[in-house]
Amino acid sequence: MALVDEKEVTIKHHRTREAQLTHELALLKRHRYGRRSEGMSDHQVSLLQEQIDEDMAAMETELAQVAVENPPKARKQSPKRNPLPPQLPRAVIRHEPDSTLCSCGCQMTRIGEDVSEKLDYEPGTFRVEQHVRGKWACQSCETITQSPVELHVIDRGIPTTGLLAQVLVSKYADHLPLYRQQQIYARAEVELSRSTLSDWVGRCGVELAPLVDRLQEILKGHGVLHADETPVSMLAPGQKKTHRAYVWAYSTTRYSRVQGVVYDFCPTRAGSEVRSFLEGWSGKLVCDDYSGYKASFGLGVTEIGCMAHARRKFHDLYVANDSPVANRALQYIRLLYDIERETATMDVPARREYRQEKAKPLLDKYRLWLIGQREKVTNGTATAKAIDYSLKRWDALTCYAADGDVPIDNNQVENQIRPWALGRSNWLFAGSLCSGQRAANIMSLIQSAKLNNLNPNAYLKGVMERLPTIRYSELDELLPHNWKAPVNRE
Repeated sequence: MALVDEKEVTIKHHRTREAQLTHELALLKRHRYGRRSEGMSDHQVSLLQEQIDEDMAAMETELAQVAVENPPKARKQSPKRNPLPPQLPRAVIRHEPDSTLCSCGCQMTRIGEDVSEKLDYEPGTFRVEQHVRGKWACQSCETITQSPVELHVIDRGIPTTGLLAQVLVSKYADHLPLYRQQQIYARAEVELSRSTLSDWVGRCGVELAPLVDRLQEILKGHGVLHADETPVSMLAPGQKKTHRAYVWAYSTTRYSRVQGVVYDFCPTRAGSEVRSFLEGWSGKLVCDDYSGYKASFGLGVTEIGCMAHARRKFHDLYVANDSPVANRALQYIRLLYDIERETATMDVPARREYRQEKAKPLLDKYRLWLIGQREKVTNGTATAKAIDYSLKRWDALTCYAADGDVPIDNNQVENQIRPWALGRSNWLFAGSLCSGQRAANIMSLIQSAKLNNLNPNAYLKGVMERLPTIRYSELDELLPHNWKAPVNRE
């Protein structure tokens, strides 16, 4: 009998181990991993050059903004610019003085004009905007009057805000590196060097940064936020290889009046990055079980769990071995989500009341069932781990039922982190913290525009048209949730 008991223990151990391996094998078959090589190919070096050019342009713009008055003039060669292709259609935009009556009372005479050309882009077509600024002179007092040059995000440059918006959206929303954009534009018989495109991106990133800083302040004024993170490769300083950096995403909930997301590019996944971003904020944070968030929970931040993460544990278990325990757990969670769909259009008090009436009793029943099932399964099995995840985080997972402002899961921000996962295969890596944060800033505006049902291209174009002349006190007008499309000048 002792031998039989020993064999039964051995068989039970082998069965448990077999279940673990079967589960892990099924997961491996469902997930494909990218290449791990940190060596840089010629193609990657080419992409790095783009980001170096962008960083240099951004730094030059920032230096120009903080330059002292009357700096020493350096000898500078005028760059030679190729003329814009003559076959492109041209839209002539005339700028004349509001009045051609001289201050001395005489009627002024037109004596000439200055013509400057800017390259514009509308989806699928290029055209040239020809700005004609007439010169008017008074023959009596020899006074010359001319309409002033309009302020632009890139002074004395050839791109219109429409073309700049196209370049930014193509790179950060459509995941097209600049070398691919260069090829696309060349097919339209427009030659734009990568260094020129990089210069535009770098300068736009600096000009748009104050908007993202303001959006961050507004997000931190809300009591409930989502948070998530994803890895991004970044070039190691002084080395031709990459290391892992992280992009953190913070967004408002789908119940919030303000819909927005802000990305923060950080060199590490340390919890200090979260504490730095959320400094001074003490609301409710919806997040996964990553330990980096834990320190914030001791500083006044309340932890809110994600039911979708708990469900994922059982879903993986069910897919791996058709587990009846996992199937039953999924049925409970499906009923909870059915209740959430019914509360989607309710206001906050009504949603809380409905959850207390419908979801709270179901959650209590689900917890008792989980405890009963846990007593029946062996420690270390995939089933035990799935159940333990829910039971150990039960308070965080279920506190949404007592607050109509709190969502049931973290899907809102996970959907906003997805574009970075798509972009990784195209950008390959960030060249520096500067280029990484620039990408984070521009993508914050693009994704926030999408959350507010705005066309990112039209939004960025309109913002960059107003940005050079707007006062800081009016900056909120340019944020996606406040944006009103400008009246068409034509």
